[in-house]
Amino acid sequence: MRLENAIASDVLERILSAYGFTMQKELSDRLDIAKSNVASWLARGQVPGNVIVQCSLDTGADVNWLVTGELEKANSIRELPNVSGKAVYDEVMANGGKPVLRRILDAYGFTLQKQLCELLDISSGTVSTWVRRNYFPGDVVVTCALDTGVSLRWLATGKGTQQNENIYSAANFTVPHKTLTVGVLEDSGFWQINLSFLSYPAAEPVFISSSTAAWIVDIKVSSISNGRWLLGIDDKYDVYDVTILPGRKINVTSKTTTFTCNTDEVKIAGKVILTMDYNI
Repeated sequence: MRLENAIASDVLERILSAYGFTMQKELSDRLDIAKSNVASWLARGQVPGNVIVQCSLDTGADVNWLVTGELEKANSIRELPNVSGKAVYDEVMANGGKPVLRRILDAYGFTLQKQLCELLDISSGTVSTWVRRNYFPGDVVVTCALDTGVSLRWLATGKGTQQNENIYSAANFTVPHKTLTVGVLEDSGFWQINLSFLSYPAAEPVFISSSTAAWIVDIKVSSISNGRWLLGIDDKYDVYDVTILPGRKINVTSKTTTFTCNTDEVKIAGKVILTMDYNI
């Protein structure tokens, strides 16, 4: 769930409840902000991500519950931090810029900033600004915690362990998804899976699916070798088994064809590291 889809008044009520407050003034005093700031959240329809992060770290309230109100995903009781209030805020704000960006990328399983930009539909300039200004992107931190299930304390401060022990953890690898239809590759959003079981260290994995099978392809690999590959032939793509032959030639085999050609006659689109056949 994206933070902007949450109802501000409901989020604010849960924040007040987490602190045990009944009045907005109590919250503004705790956060050391003007009461008018709290009213402005309701006026614009969104509670800042930084406030949600601080509330969760202050009170131990589950960030998913604060944003969505879904109690079934709330943390079981855990030890609260030994600092709270402004001390937590100062610690969070001191961990902006490049360090928090690195943790966000790690949580999603991304290797490139552009993958994060595509997922959240934000510009690369926005991400560069975080680094340049040492900015803490609270809304993105909350979104990442909801998406991946990683520990909010680790995500915000770098302390503790990455994974929450008391809540369901979503898949922590998000890779681009493309569909393969009649030789044409089309973007189809993203796919989440934990790829830690793979012995092959994928540099830039992409999930590709067709009507007959699905594959995880490392599009960073471009030096042809024996194995299974995603190849482009006359601008049409398919998955082939490749055998290297003398004279810079290759033998190319699929379920429907076999042929021999020079290596420069095909476009190497990536090495297949996992094949998933449909049992239908």
